Amino acid sequence: MLSVPRAHGPLTAIAVELDPVLADTRPLWRDWLDDAARRTRVELDVPDDRAAAAAVLDERLGDWRPLLVRFAADRGPLHFRPHAETSAQLRRLQAAGVRIGVFTDAPVELAHIALAHVGAARRVEAVGTLDEVRQALGGSPVIVRSRDELAKLQ
Repeated sequence: MLSVPRAHGPLTAIAVELDPVLADTRPLWRDWLDDAARRTRVELDVPDDRAAAAAVLDERLGDWRPLLVRFAADRGPLHFRPHAETSAQLRRLQAAGVRIGVFTDAPVELAHIALAHVGAARRVEAVGTLDEVRQALGGSPVIVRSRDELAKLQ
């Protein structure tokens, strides 16, 4: 186990915020919203919070998630690039037995595509909201909201 300055002992689990640490999904999300509005000819004025936006999309578009998956799969390579230092740190943490979860307000389908493109998918046990990831990892994972915070976990 890796040791970090924590009051609760050795590091056993981390919850990493997707957009600032691993892959910024917001530009692709905005591109998809523009594309979906154009293709469906439906005004898509959705909230910035993507969990809230999902409810609006359910109402206005119905089964929109397959459209997002197809769009993200096609354009993911343009938006998502791995970061060598981040990948190496995730590899070290996983090898040390640290459980890794990723949280985001993005639709989980988009998160999975982003993780695959940055090479982190096989290292991540849980993807979802922060509450979902906390529950899946059990206990109190260390919350990581920046690449600098991730780098300090040594």
